[in-house]
Amino acid sequence: MAVRVGIFGYGNLGRGVELAVKASPDMELVGVFTRRDPASVQTVSGAAVYPENALQEMTGDIDVLVLCGGSATDLPVQGPKYAALYNIVDSFDTHAHIPDHFADVDKAASEGGKLGIISCGWDPGMFSLARIYAEAILPGCATYTFWGRGVSQGHSDAIRRIAGVKDARQYTVPVPEAMEEVRAGKNPSLTTRQKHTRVCYVVAEEGADLERINREIVTMPDYFADYDTTVHFISLEELHEQHSGLPHGGSVISCGTTGRDGENSHVVEYRLDLDSNPEFTGSILAACARAVARMAAEGRTGCMTLFDVPPAYLSPQSGEELRAHLL
Repeated sequence: MAVRVGIFGYGNLGRGVELAVKASPDMELVGVFTRRDPASVQTVSGAAVYPENALQEMTGDIDVLVLCGGSATDLPVQGPKYAALYNIVDSFDTHAHIPDHFADVDKAASEGGKLGIISCGWDPGMFSLARIYAEAILPGCATYTFWGRGVSQGHSDAIRRIAGVKDARQYTVPVPEAMEEVRAGKNPSLTTRQKHTRVCYVVAEEGADLERINREIVTMPDYFADYDTTVHFISLEELHEQHSGLPHGGSVISCGTTGRDGENSHVVEYRLDLDSNPEFTGSILAACARAVARMAAEGRTGCMTLFDVPPAYLSPQSGEELRAHLL
């Protein structure tokens, strides 16, 4: 029986989940739910669109609700609210607040007899699994995470909030020399500035003070002040032609030793190179929806992360198929 999926939130991520569900023969998309006027939303697949309040009435029609809101203000409210009514999956990615979000969803889901998996993206998510596997196998290893080259949507939005900026894209770029040192097993001590640079492509309003905009970008606390940042001013046409996509990726690299005196060195790397960040993240959420449905059917309730999910539950293949082809 197909897993019946609902999607709440229809931006780039919601469309990514929609495409992933439609590509999975064992899944069925019940519909998209939105805070906007449903008549104004046209889905890629032609799926039905409902207002958010319809979620109060469709609990019997949906096996898993995938929450595609933002981590800053949406998911901290929507996660606990809908975990009381549905089995849920989300991609909450504010690392420092994951313990609080987990506790809130766990309480709501446990009381409602439902199951939720939070923080299902590639970081947190797939990169988290890379870290736990490496550190379990090589106790005491040094683990490094490099992000990019890719578009940071949050940093791009921060630039667009500056007066005189019409549009912008910001790329996070790993420092090649730092990655080479890590891959060589040198276990360097790296500062934030030594690990990544930031490259900004900015379309300024006509007559705007470019020097001021540049200064506000490179000195912006929490976003750019701790990095070597380069700002390029370009035309709107050039931005649309060369920077309209949402690529991303990165690497988790762990360096450890074995042997009586640590004489044997080992480097473990997990790498992603993504043409579409939201479509790849949406595909992870869809796989997690499959796992939630399976575990909920077994009576599991409360909240989990990918650390708690058996890998076989993510796959549409049977145990026999997995053992024959992937083991």
